[in-house]
Amino acid sequence: VQLVESGGGLVQAGGSLRLSCAASGSIFSINYMGWYCQAPGKPRALVASITSGGTPNYADSVKGRFTISRDMAKNAVYLQMNSLKPGDTAVYYCNAVDLGRIYWGQGTQVTVSS
Repeated sequence: VQLVESGGGLVQAGGSLRLSCAASGSIFSINYMGWYCQAPGKPRALVASITSGGTPNYADSVKGRFTISRDMAKNAVYLQMNSLKPGDTAVYYCNAVDLGRIYWGQGTQVTVSS
């Protein structure tokens, strides 16, 4: 399974970005997809996740600002990020679990300027 992210970039504080991640390859049954972020010097941390049933989960720091969604037919997951803050600056990674195996994308940089 390969995961390809897109949509990162540079944005001013208060702005918005939409990240996309598409899965391809030998996909059997992806039952979990999510977004993680990693800032310099910090461990990778969950931003948001969504189950095959559509149940979302968010880190407290992004609740009310970020929205995760999923297109099961396209094996894709999206992250709409609004009201961005400089503290959101990080590399964002897409994650998927397929038959118990964990896959990661290559990451996309999100930079929020003050």
